[in-house]
Amino acid sequence: MAKRELPDQLKFLENRKTRQKSSTESMEGRVCVVTGSTSGVDLQASLRLAAGGARVVMVCRDRAKAERLCSELPLLASARGDIVEADFSDLAEVRRAAAEVLERQPRIDVLVNSAGLHSTTRRESRQGFELVFCVDHLAPFLFTSLLLGRLERSAPSRVIQVNSEGHRFGGLDLGDLDWKKRHYTGLRSYGAAKTAQLLTVREFARRHEGRGVTINAVHPGDLRTNIGSNNGPLYRLFLHTIVWPFLRDPAIAGEALYYLAASPELTGVSGGYFHLTMEEAPAERVLDREMGRPEGL
Repeated sequence: MAKRELPDQLKFLENRKTRQKSSTESMEGRVCVVTGSTSGVDLQASLRLAAGGARVVMVCRDRAKAERLCSELPLLASARGDIVEADFSDLAEVRRAAAEVLERQPRIDVLVNSAGLHSTTRRESRQGFELVFCVDHLAPFLFTSLLLGRLERSAPSRVIQVNSEGHRFGGLDLGDLDWKKRHYTGLRSYGAAKTAQLLTVREFARRHEGRGVTINAVHPGDLRTNIGSNNGPLYRLFLHTIVWPFLRDPAIAGEALYYLAASPELTGVSGGYFHLTMEEAPAERVLDREMGRPEGL
């Protein structure tokens, strides 16, 4: 009996089990800016890029932790002088961090936006935005926009947005981006931020076609990371005792991100959504060009 093909919207169920692609392409001499960069997916991306010869610029909230990692992990030793401190819950700090990167880095070959947050309760950023939407969407959008000129002058260059299958939870309402009118749930707020990010990835790719900068989004896999550990002791207990045993080593994400950053197969590929290294269709709402494109543009 022939195996039945899953619909495109359910391919992620297969892709999480599929043998992933990899790349041995050298990143020698290339500058890679990685946000987050001190734990989980962010750290693994930094380590793998450094192993491939890249100069890694670590943009992170905790400078002391980054410096400690650079002293403990030989692969990151060269990044010690390229640490930029910034809290992505504060858009003023995002602007300052971008200015610092531009001042210190004459070129940017790859930008990996990996800093992220999941919150079970509604909180606000310093500027009054719902916090998850700020950290997971507004901050990387602003950071990318501020670095865009340098990315263009360094072309061919790549932007990689660390997204999530969590975008399938939905939750995006253009009339209530900050969850002031609706009942707040952690999964739907996370889904809203990731949906917004995917919409802007597709719009960015459309607007910058032929300008030497590509942008793609990636679900980094079902991994043992500390995202959500800000939610209190009960959540952390559930995360570490119930959820973690079913998750995989975050080093898998490092390999996938290296492939997206380095592989010649992805030259010119832009606007895509990848489950690790397998391109797949996002949720249908992400394909809505009217929602993704501001009126009149």
